Amino acid sequence: MPTSETRFIVSVDNEEATQRLAVELANALEPGDFITLSGDLGAGKTAFARALIRYLAGDPDLAVPSPTFTLMQVYELPRFTLAHADLYRLSGPDELTELGLEDIAANGVVLMEWPDRAEGRLPMDRIDVAFTLAASLGNTHRDICITGYGTLAQRVARMDLLRRFLHRNGYGLATRQRMQGDASTRLYERVIRDGQPAILMNAPRRPDGPPVRDGKPYSQIAHLAEDVRPFVAMADGLRALGFSAPEIYAADLDYGFLLLEDLGPETFVSGSPPAPIPARYGAATDLLAELHGREVAAMLPLPDGTTYALPAYDRHAFLIEAELLLDWYIPHRGLAVDDAGREAFRELWLTALKPALAGQQTWVLRDYHSPNLIWLPQREGHRRVGLLDFQDALIGPTGYDVASLLQDARVDVPEALERELLARYAALRSEASPSFDPAEFAAIYAVMAAQRATKILGIFARLDRRDGKPQYLRHMPRVWRYLQRSLRHPALSGLAEWYNENVPAFDGL
Repeated sequence: MPTSETRFIVSVDNEEATQRLAVELANALEPGDFITLSGDLGAGKTAFARALIRYLAGDPDLAVPSPTFTLMQVYELPRFTLAHADLYRLSGPDELTELGLEDIAANGVVLMEWPDRAEGRLPMDRIDVAFTLAASLGNTHRDICITGYGTLAQRVARMDLLRRFLHRNGYGLATRQRMQGDASTRLYERVIRDGQPAILMNAPRRPDGPPVRDGKPYSQIAHLAEDVRPFVAMADGLRALGFSAPEIYAADLDYGFLLLEDLGPETFVSGSPPAPIPARYGAATDLLAELHGREVAAMLPLPDGTTYALPAYDRHAFLIEAELLLDWYIPHRGLAVDDAGREAFRELWLTALKPALAGQQTWVLRDYHSPNLIWLPQREGHRRVGLLDFQDALIGPTGYDVASLLQDARVDVPEALERELLARYAALRSEASPSFDPAEFAAIYAVMAAQRATKILGIFARLDRRDGKPQYLRHMPRVWRYLQRSLRHPALSGLAEWYNENVPAFDGL
């Protein structure tokens, strides 16, 4: 993809088409973006800005006056602050300083009309939306050219690719609504065509980070998905076993665009703060017991005729994840671990992991918890549990997903409910297979739960310190309590002692 400058042109002939393009751009915006609107008087700049702001505000009737006379209007929107500036009356670029755009531009979005008045003051990284009247085709016809400069050139190129994907698959005129995303680079939209919803996944290929061990980046050692192929393979594989993964309506495996079945809004939690719905958590536990009793393949077919090989959740992946505690959580608490402490940590984990790695291996969906489970009451049996976010699936120990569910990082799962559902899982597995050993599984479960909590403490600290996402810190006390719960198991006695001596408790924000 280009990285310096790229553009595409859209011809619109009515207000609805202009609004639709404004929504497309709005869905692609992120804090820090700078957008310019250029074109002659009456070309449609303010109408476009009004449609974009109303969409971002979630209010189709929001008053969005032209800032021609006030020069700038600021909107506190759900996703970011937006400054709508109109420089038509500006006498020179020096007056820009008085507007205070720099303060908003750092963490918000700037939408600027008449950018030519800011000669020499525009950022290199920006998107320009240029409007050209096409009077020969009618008074309402306009050509709108969207150009990305600098680092935003790639964003514009992806917008164009996404538009083509949607038009190619009959969703070019669909209504689009950006959905709340996760901690990844994936973006999601709900697209509605003829009253029927679908989910658009926009998942650019994951770039490799710097080498961290043996010349490999973290993502490669931890076996994180690089593109959408693992998601597609796992979705088809889960549905083939009778589970409710989303049907894939259309896929572009090269660029990472998917149109998916919308499984609906019903979740596994209720109330404020959200708490588990025990019957639904029970159904999710039953599903795992069923899945873990099945024979599963390590090689899965893809629609393009190729195959996808699920990686093994090996000791290298477990260790690199656990070490996030050393690299991010402990420094976040103002301390550090020396080389000797780090080596002891690794050796203790290698010992604790041996039974899990030697035991039964199955599909590990990896993020099997409430944000990724949808309740489907109109379906029966295990199909009532809708499954999402399994692109990082591996072949690994059975206890991992059980721990992911019963020590849900975003929801307080009472210890009594955890014990009840663990017993339920063990009873189902024992009934289906006489060789299942509940005590052996309980030890593996404790190790998996402790490893997952260790990893998540590191990830949430990293999201705060590196990525500027402090909202994840509110979950840290819960994860810390889960970790203490798991470390009580005798299989983790050595690690419990190490944590007690080296890891500061998370006792607040």
